[in-house]
Amino acid sequence: MRVSGILKDKGSDVATVTPDQTLAHASDELRRRRIGALVVTNDGESIEGILSERDVVHAIALFGHAVLNQPVTTAMTAEVWTCGPDDTTEELAQAMTFHRTRHLPVMKQGKLIGIVSIGDIVKSRLTELEREREQLTNYITTGR
Repeated sequence: MRVSGILKDKGSDVATVTPDQTLAHASDELRRRRIGALVVTNDGESIEGILSERDVVHAIALFGHAVLNQPVTTAMTAEVWTCGPDDTTEELAQAMTFHRTRHLPVMKQGKLIGIVSIGDIVKSRLTELEREREQLTNYITTGR
């Protein structure tokens, strides 16, 4: 399956924060939305960075809880790996494993159009495997 298929199923809503918002605000947004990462952007189209739960935990461990009053730029990952709508789930799984990331923003013509998580990849692959199982079962039982 391609990333475009995942976005078609799950939608293209991307949770974002601006670089000047505090880590406390971002942490509350992560909790409220029950998600693991926020894209950091000024305009909703370009990416300044990505802030994950892991980034917040590392910042607190390094600087103490006072860091929560600092801007997200204090803890965000500025070098963001991205993918495109034509990339396959297999390519994404390999990239996520290699780069040790759980979330990849989706870019098209330089604009943010979605985000894909490792959970989305697993769900997509399970759906594909179930479809293959049904086809094989049908082939075995009907001979076609």
